[in-house]
Amino acid sequence: MLKGILVLTLTVFLISCNDSLKVSDHQSISNAVWNKDEPVKFTFQDLDTIQKHNLFINVRNDDDFEYSNLFLIASLYFPDGKIQTDTLEYEMALPDGTWLGKGSGSLKENKLWYKENIVFPTSGVYTLEVSHAMRKNGNVSGVAKLSGVHDVGLEIVKSNK
Repeated sequence: MLKGILVLTLTVFLISCNDSLKVSDHQSISNAVWNKDEPVKFTFQDLDTIQKHNLFINVRNDDDFEYSNLFLIASLYFPDGKIQTDTLEYEMALPDGTWLGKGSGSLKENKLWYKENIVFPTSGVYTLEVSHAMRKNGNVSGVAKLSGVHDVGLEIVKSNK
């Protein structure tokens, strides 16, 4: 009996250790309303300068999120002053309105691909700024306040390639 409990405990411990996860950070959005002029910022450092990494942007939304997709502007600031900016689009719901992502109830978490097999060539502090770039069809000005977004996160994992 004691041996079985020890084996189970050891198995759970080994499974819970994720050696490939290098960065995991989430920022809460005040009152679940994301202002387009308030980017979410993540800083990180001490990543292997040879190893390839995969980056994910995590978004937790609820039923107050009115759209089936999400447009983001992501700017990655390198220690040497270089900036890489991307405009990203993610599908958040199926055509029938069913939310994508994981979670129970109305809160869903979406793990969205940002960059695949990226190498961070320089040691130092990196910063990722993420802003939403949502707008209504036919409307030139963007949505100032995006409702239904509770958290925005960043995950960086070692690539297997």
